[in-house]
Amino acid sequence: MAKVKSIGILTSGGDAPGMNAAIRAITRSALCEGFKVWGIYRGYDGLINDEIKPFTSESVSNIIQRGGTILKSARSKAFTTPEGRKKAYENMKSHEIDALIVIGGNGSLTGARIFAEEYDMPCIGLPGTIDNDLYGTDITIGYDTTLNTIVQCVDKIRDTANSHERIFLVEVMGRDAGFLAQNSALASGAEAAIIPEDNTDADQLEHFIGRGIRKSKNSSIVIVSESPKCGALYYAERVKKEYPQYDVRVSILGHLQRGGSPSARDRILSSRLGAGAINAILDGQRNVMIGIRNDQIVYVPFTDAIKKSKPINKDLITVLDELSI
Repeated sequence: MAKVKSIGILTSGGDAPGMNAAIRAITRSALCEGFKVWGIYRGYDGLINDEIKPFTSESVSNIIQRGGTILKSARSKAFTTPEGRKKAYENMKSHEIDALIVIGGNGSLTGARIFAEEYDMPCIGLPGTIDNDLYGTDITIGYDTTLNTIVQCVDKIRDTANSHERIFLVEVMGRDAGFLAQNSALASGAEAAIIPEDNTDADQLEHFIGRGIRKSKNSSIVIVSESPKCGALYYAERVKKEYPQYDVRVSILGHLQRGGSPSARDRILSSRLGAGAINAILDGQRNVMIGIRNDQIVYVPFTDAIKKSKPINKDLITVLDELSI
């Protein structure tokens, strides 16, 4: 394998707080090791459209505290085609970029895996997703900040729920993973979490909502993972039909969960993973995601990170159930 002399960095898919901290860490670690660094704007689309600029240490000054991504992000349809990937490769070669570091979630790393296989290009991934759903890493970039944002919102909703003796169904992001819902429910003292990993039927809805209201509480908050078919609006309709005696409201937190200055934990995580990506290249690694397990940096093959399901700790469901009485 030819020696890597120049690297490109891009962010892809949904933004996550801490991406800028990762960009900063990659850039400065790479420069420290003698690599040339290129910033690729607007994800894989920018790679195809040649939106590529040289990066210096000054390019990443004063960004560690900023949410979003200075490189911008996009979901690229063109990169899913062989023609798009060919154009991306040609642009990388024209800039003499030898390796690519991709910060993003499942779809972004899938694109990196395919690209690496087609063009024998060393690709390193960083787990940048608020959903915390990538296998092989204990936590992903943006998850901690988003969790704190949700808890702050639920604390405010609790004031209204108590004042009006209502049930509030709060919908949070997470796609097919319930990490945000389950842990924000625990942290905010919610009565329940409805998550994909714990399929809810009519009896469980009774267990979740009916128990808390009837025994000792005049309000109840249930955190619901987003879903096209059975999100918070679906469960609100069920409550109205099955428990018409209760006043139910829905709050969909939406994209405010993505924004904001990253937490200290996300800044530290992103910095460690970014530096880990450069160490991986120096170690001759390729086509791996940089993860963290038991507070140690690990290399996770793309196929494992993308295809294996990350299990939620089912003990958390029991704890929440016990503490919500």
